[in-house]
Amino acid sequence: MKTADKSYNIPVEATLEVIGGKWKTVILCHLTHGPMRTSELKKAMPNITQKMLTQQLRELEEDGVINRIVYNQVPPKVVYELNEFGWSLKPILDQMCAWGEEYIKERSNK
Repeated sequence: MKTADKSYNIPVEATLEVIGGKWKTVILCHLTHGPMRTSELKKAMPNITQKMLTQQLRELEEDGVINRIVYNQVPPKVVYELNEFGWSLKPILDQMCAWGEEYIKERSNK
């Protein structure tokens, strides 16, 4: 399977390329609760560096799952939100959260 610029052996490779890694899925989960400014995301994820947050947001925007909205005001205001295509990830994110809850329960019982 191919896109305009990449080739994948199975579709899950494409999914992991977009939402894989330590932070992208966490960012997407936060954005399911509504649009957020960079500072709000940083506060919600205290262990991420500003550089990494910026990089991950740029990649998610480039992959076409979030929108970056810049308001023309002083000081500048930038908000990130899931776009229509990004909202299609919500069932996957919900399943990942549910699985994570079960995993935590299972591991805490041992």
